[in-house]
Amino acid sequence: MRPMSYGQGGPQSQWDPWKPQSQQPWNSGSDDGTPDWAALAEASESRNKRRKLLFIAGGALATIAIGTAVAMAVVSANGGDPEAGPSNLPASASLPGSATATPSFAPTSAPPPLDPKDFISSAKKDTAPLSPDTLFPDKQLPVDGTVYKKGPTADTTSCATAAGGTLPKILTANGCTRLMRTTYTDGGIAVTVGVAVFDTAAQATKAKAQTDDRSIVRSLFGKGVKPFCDGAFCRSTRNAYGRYAYFTISGFTSGKDVTTKDTKVFRAGNDLAQFAANQIHRRGQTQASAAANQ
Repeated sequence: MRPMSYGQGGPQSQWDPWKPQSQQPWNSGSDDGTPDWAALAEASESRNKRRKLLFIAGGALATIAIGTAVAMAVVSANGGDPEAGPSNLPASASLPGSATATPSFAPTSAPPPLDPKDFISSAKKDTAPLSPDTLFPDKQLPVDGTVYKKGPTADTTSCATAAGGTLPKILTANGCTRLMRTTYTDGGIAVTVGVAVFDTAAQATKAKAQTDDRSIVRSLFGKGVKPFCDGAFCRSTRNAYGRYAYFTISGFTSGKDVTTKDTKVFRAGNDLAQFAANQIHRRGQTQASAAANQ
């Protein structure tokens, strides 16, 4: 038998860098076991070329995919009416209730608010119950720390009998139909509020315009309130709102004259005059609100 020599015992195995299990080639002409560096370099270069080709092909496919996605995004963003608003809502067919017809309403406008003064400017509209107790219902009236106590009340259709000085003639000439009075006290100070009623605001305004410093409402006392402003100097006010003219007379229950230094008396008269105006206006508000809700 022929002896076998290493390196020449059969066909040399072919090394393929892309095939697993293949053997790395060696230089057949060398018996010292040194690798064939040239063959290795050539194989490495071949491998790198294949990888580059794969990377280029893969990059091209990725670029095409990204380009397609961008193109789809651009088409989606630019589709539809540019004035239609945000496009991130689902299609109308998939919106809940989109199959139902949109309700339509006839154009309407809210009516203007009713003016309270309209309801207290004529007897035809001013039909709510009226008395001294409806105008001045509370037994006590707190105003800025002062509490006025309600005293006697009076109500007459003969306006002249409840007035003094030049006022009786003025009330009669302008058609006064009723004069209601209430007295409030704060210690030794008393104030009578008188509210004269006319059929129209024009009559009340004219009556107020004809008054002077001698046009006074008579003080009302009794039921725990001592006589006041009966021969003494007192302070009076007069005004009109709607179909009402309202007056005050204020003074001391001791019979002392009121002077310009008696600021508490002036303040009491002003407080009650303002309260009378507020109550008349509130009467108009109540009727305006009731009419609006009908």
